[in-house]
Amino acid sequence: MGNFLTRKKKLVCGILVLLSTATGIFAFDENNKYFLIVKNLDIFAAFYRELDTYYVDDLPPEKTIQKGIEAILDETDPYTDFIAEENLDELKYMATGKYGGVGASINTNGEWTSITDIYPGSPMDKANVKPGDIIESMDGKSMKNIAQDSISKLLKGTPGTTIDIVFRHPLTNATTTKKIARQEINVKPVSYSGFVKNDIGYIKMTQFTENSGDMVRKAFEQLKRTNPGIKGIILDLRSNPGGLLDEAVIVANTFVDKNKLIVSTRGKVKNWDRTYETSGAPADLHIPLAVLTNHSSASAAEIVAGSMQDLDRGIIVGQRSYGKGLVQTTRSLPYNTKLKVTTAKYYTPSGRCIQAIDYSHRGEDGSVDYVADSMRKSFKTISGRTVKDGGGIEPDAKVDPTYLSPVAVSLLRKQFIFDYATQYYYSHPKIAAATAFSFSDADFEDFERFLENKDYSYKTRSEDALESFKTTARKEKYYDAVSKDLEELEQKLKHDKKQDLLKNKEEIKRLLEEEIVNRYYMMEGRIAKGLQSDNEVNKAIALLLDQPAYKKLLTPAK
Repeated sequence: MGNFLTRKKKLVCGILVLLSTATGIFAFDENNKYFLIVKNLDIFAAFYRELDTYYVDDLPPEKTIQKGIEAILDETDPYTDFIAEENLDELKYMATGKYGGVGASINTNGEWTSITDIYPGSPMDKANVKPGDIIESMDGKSMKNIAQDSISKLLKGTPGTTIDIVFRHPLTNATTTKKIARQEINVKPVSYSGFVKNDIGYIKMTQFTENSGDMVRKAFEQLKRTNPGIKGIILDLRSNPGGLLDEAVIVANTFVDKNKLIVSTRGKVKNWDRTYETSGAPADLHIPLAVLTNHSSASAAEIVAGSMQDLDRGIIVGQRSYGKGLVQTTRSLPYNTKLKVTTAKYYTPSGRCIQAIDYSHRGEDGSVDYVADSMRKSFKTISGRTVKDGGGIEPDAKVDPTYLSPVAVSLLRKQFIFDYATQYYYSHPKIAAATAFSFSDADFEDFERFLENKDYSYKTRSEDALESFKTTARKEKYYDAVSKDLEELEQKLKHDKKQDLLKNKEEIKRLLEEEIVNRYYMMEGRIAKGLQSDNEVNKAIALLLDQPAYKKLLTPAK
């Protein structure tokens, strides 16, 4: 209790010292913005002091003031954030891709949590833990009905520390105790590189962390050494959330000449405005390039895609990117806390800012909205092609996203594809190479038998739409007049799970193949297998091999 009161007094005193100092600086100019800040901070401090002193129940200062901080942050964008000391590891991971842990992904399904992926060379890999293994207990505490986030936090920790885990075999239920020593896990920003069809190289980049630019260059140079006749390169930035701006410039420098503007930043503090140019020799200036984006490609990923588009160095294939044109800076605060604050907007070489949501203009209810198409301005690439601001990076070659069928989504969510892959792994000591492996019709029949008496019920989109219509009809008192027709339609829409399974057989087989391959060849095998049926990749390959079509996309419309 004494420590608690001491911390409370320190907190209040710290605020008062800050206020008295600031008041001395700004009190003489009542019209000054900073005077208004100090005035309201003074009111807040007095308000909190009186509330804390006289309120009937005790108010824990950390919790109370945290709520105040959160309320202030609600007025900013979602990227501006207060980072408590206990969350600094997350900030470090965002910048470096490194964390202390055991090197595995997990998933909770029902009462228990299973291992889903193992990182090569990680403590879990060294301990011979397999996907599908169930975490029975950790350090003597049962993990039954423990939330996935809680288990994830327990698995992480300072490198060198150990944790005793009891694993249960998914088929035999035999238990094994393993002492796992945590180590620094470095998640590779380049998760895969290799060749796809017809001498086209492929690089998958998952994040922009320290040294990721060098890793992209090394991957590209290795592809060129492996196949000097390389005909094109695909840089896959789909679902890449971004990261370090400097690394985006280095990635761009792989394909763009020295001293080329890649991005500029502008904000309130003019002394912090900067331009970022390439500083080294490129790895290649001529090999045809396709950059893949989707709605989850953001920030630094958009800087690379936008600069390649503005400089006409390559084509963008896929879907419009997320539209995050904001730059964050980390500022140190007392007691080892941090403020991650948006300090600027960034602009691609043509001068456009691709920020899609306008956080500076809020509705009366605090809501924000996307920049209207009518407000988006046009800019020109080096060759004179028209590009627009205010809405992410528009692809030069649009490919509609692929959506899974409801039956496939249900099989994934309820972990039946995962569980069957576990069963398959233990009954097949080896399989063909990742890209050569094929799930046969006989295998699919076995999968159907596996699903017998298992509940993978779901609603189709048509059934959801009909249910919504029925609700609206009841509210508007039309239901009685059309009830018979709706019942007939409902009967026609009722899906047969068995038929849906067969109707979507090829899609489900692909999902099974990727999950099974992952058991034998880990994540690289899963990616390599998935590329074979990837619509965006196949579109990019076709355009890179069709030079007239490729060049036409880079030529201004007449």
